[in-house]
Amino acid sequence: MNNLHLKVQQIEKICLFELSWGQGQQIHATLTYPENLTKLYQNWQRIYLNFYQTSLRGRVADAGILAAPQIDWHAKLVQAEAQLLYEFHNWLRSAELYDIRSVIANKNKQLATTTLPVEVFLTCSPLDLARLPWEAWEISTEFAADKIHIVRAPLNIWGKVTTSNHRCNRQARVLAILGDDTGLNFNSEKSAIRSLEKIAEVKFVGWQSGKDITELKTEIVETIASKTGWDILFFAGHSNENSLTGGEFSIAPNVTLSLSEIVPFLTVAKERGLQFAIFNSCSGLSIANKLIDLGLSQVAVMREPIHNRVAEEFFVLFLQALTEYKDVHESLLAACEYLKLEKNLTYPSSYLIPSLFKHPEAALFRIEPFGIKAKLKTLIPTRREAIALSSLVFISLQLPVQQFLLERRILVQAVYRQITNQVEKATTPPVVLVEIDEKSIRDAGISNPKPMNREYLSQVVEKLTLAKARVVGIDYSLDRHQGKSDRILAQSLQAAVKTPNPITFVLTTTRVKNGEWLNVLPDIASPNWSLQGEIDVLPGYMQLFPIVKSQENPLFFAGLLAISHQLQRRTNAPQPQLNSQKDFWQQISAADNKTVLTPERSHLQPLTALSYWIGQMWLHPIIDFSIPPNQVYDSVPAWKLLKGGNLGTNHFNSFCRDTSRTCHFPQGFQQQVVIVAPGGYGEAGVSQDKEDNFELPAAVAYWRSQENPVNPSQVMTGGEYHAYMVHHILNKRLVVPIPDLWMIGLAILLGKTIYLLRQGKSHRLSDLILVSIITTIYGLISLQIYISSTAVLLPWFLPSATLCIYVLPSVLRRKVHE
Repeated sequence: MNNLHLKVQQIEKICLFELSWGQGQQIHATLTYPENLTKLYQNWQRIYLNFYQTSLRGRVADAGILAAPQIDWHAKLVQAEAQLLYEFHNWLRSAELYDIRSVIANKNKQLATTTLPVEVFLTCSPLDLARLPWEAWEISTEFAADKIHIVRAPLNIWGKVTTSNHRCNRQARVLAILGDDTGLNFNSEKSAIRSLEKIAEVKFVGWQSGKDITELKTEIVETIASKTGWDILFFAGHSNENSLTGGEFSIAPNVTLSLSEIVPFLTVAKERGLQFAIFNSCSGLSIANKLIDLGLSQVAVMREPIHNRVAEEFFVLFLQALTEYKDVHESLLAACEYLKLEKNLTYPSSYLIPSLFKHPEAALFRIEPFGIKAKLKTLIPTRREAIALSSLVFISLQLPVQQFLLERRILVQAVYRQITNQVEKATTPPVVLVEIDEKSIRDAGISNPKPMNREYLSQVVEKLTLAKARVVGIDYSLDRHQGKSDRILAQSLQAAVKTPNPITFVLTTTRVKNGEWLNVLPDIASPNWSLQGEIDVLPGYMQLFPIVKSQENPLFFAGLLAISHQLQRRTNAPQPQLNSQKDFWQQISAADNKTVLTPERSHLQPLTALSYWIGQMWLHPIIDFSIPPNQVYDSVPAWKLLKGGNLGTNHFNSFCRDTSRTCHFPQGFQQQVVIVAPGGYGEAGVSQDKEDNFELPAAVAYWRSQENPVNPSQVMTGGEYHAYMVHHILNKRLVVPIPDLWMIGLAILLGKTIYLLRQGKSHRLSDLILVSIITTIYGLISLQIYISSTAVLLPWFLPSATLCIYVLPSVLRRKVHE
């Protein structure tokens, strides 16, 4: 803990100092008590009482105001204070106490990076030793250390601290007892207490002219022990020390109430939540000692007689700080600092009089904010939290970081899918990927595959026609003339459309840097009986259907393939015809204005479109690479497709045996979408800025490592991207990623809530365990939600880091304190 306990005991002319801390650590020092110090204190006290000779909140003579004295008591008091403090500080700077001062200062350095002070619990015996102004000890000045607070504690403490269970459920409650006001004026204090009504519930009890004394005493003790409980007890009036009764208060003219009389009621009040008492009255040392001994958390008192105006000034300043939600010690120090710096000419030495007594096991009391606005205010991050959170928010908005985390997350998702056995059993994939690879190019004797030889594409189309394919996408640009080869390919395409079950061809278009669209040559295929789709790929993300289709926003290649496949399942759906005079897509749109059974998530949403303007991809569906490739497509090398003459059942069975793959197409390709695409050769792509070979996603690399034999390819082709997109649309499997920024916001709320609930507790290990449990459970839930039909990706890393920002620093701070 960050608390130190200093016990100072005077035996005759010797003072024994004992400092203890931590786990049984302690040091001792013996020092001669200077007799001159007592004389200087008594001289200061005599001059102090002469300067403040009227309106003292003790047993007073004639009441009045601060009158200008014939003797310059102000000058004498300033001089007496200086002499007392000089002798006091000189004594405490003795070499014998160096080790004690050094330990206190070193503890302060350990907490230099925190906002918490070092609390030195001071216990003095006898009582006369406690009258000295220990709060003015200049340890901070000697060791250039700040935030060292002297807190007083009695020699004996029998009572146990009771923690209030009601503070978070209600407003703070303040009981103000106004005693005998003979020669005093409580108006300023009443106004100050009423200012608390904005943040606390306030009740006044006390003397009024003509009130029965017995009724008054009964009202005071019954109110103190009220069932609803109090947080703060305030007393204003005359009081005095009494070693037998613990002190006494004047509650009415010539009527006192001893502390021993109200102890049973104070004990009940403590059990019902009383945390703090302040006695704005004279000579309260014995009162404070007795109350802390009973187990009250903390008590503020005046060690000496206090002038009415000083008491008023102090109390107003104290409450002002309390309304700013400072703790009682901060509030007391703030009021004393003001009296010292701003009012020392008017009220000399007054700043030396207040003291705070505190139970060593109690947390410093402060009025906690209450209500919706107050709770929202507690969520405002601190400066350090704001710096850390700003960094996380900035990182979360960087697309490269998002893509990096997204790729790793999908890899974890793939591993989780396999470990939990949530990989679908072997089914017929919706796509057949006919890949023109290096071997196909070599076997065909093609010297330059860029652009791809149209006659070779024609051969592939003819084989697919024999294989009863119904939807074929050709992922090759057909915008450049190849003379005779163009006519050969055109004839093959037209022949496929003429069959009783015509093939729907989806060809390619794309836009180059100058804004020009590379459309299919009209000599090869007409848009009246074929479709053209944008082939650009957003690595890791789905292409989406635009809000409005136009020449500027053509439908994407994979989307048209999926729509065409859906059309085959509908009766009376438009079919491609060579003699058509109307755009084929317009025919489809006229037949069904809703396009064809495309999932809602495959369409661009307004919020996603808006996020593009700020460089984000909010809620833009991703490609789910956690699904193994063999569940998405069957891969057929073009050379193997062209190998046989008749593509009947025997040929496909033979192909399956040759490739050691599960046979998914013994009856041909009529139930699948066929994509003819480059198979990973180096020249693939429309241009240098539109390459067809992409970096291999980590999840796909993982699945390839699980194949037997292992697939050595280190690239992901555009055809494979299109296959995944077709699969997702047909299976309505579009995973929507929740933005990191959004989840960081939720994590901030959760982290701040945990921090506020755990504030003041020292269970470092339990805090770490709690955060570990929360992040682990959240991670497992997010993994399962991803796989479920909900298909939502909840980010894990950055929200978990956000949660740790609130918990780990407090854990580390507590570790330093211990």
